[in-house]
Amino acid sequence: MSKKNDGLGLLYRIKWRMTWLLLHVAGPADLPDHADPRRRMERERAARVARANARKTAA
Repeated sequence: MSKKNDGLGLLYRIKWRMTWLLLHVAGPADLPDHADPRRRMERERAARVARANARKTAA
């Protein structure tokens, strides 16, 4: 598994991708990064991967 998917289950990744694509096609117009739901999703996913990597290195 690649580093960008560490700690992410298959169903989470599928749901995340579908939601991200839906927001890309039918979501709001361009918003600043702090208000953009796609950017928020990307930040949350990165935080989740970072937590999984931290747990792996701590173990």
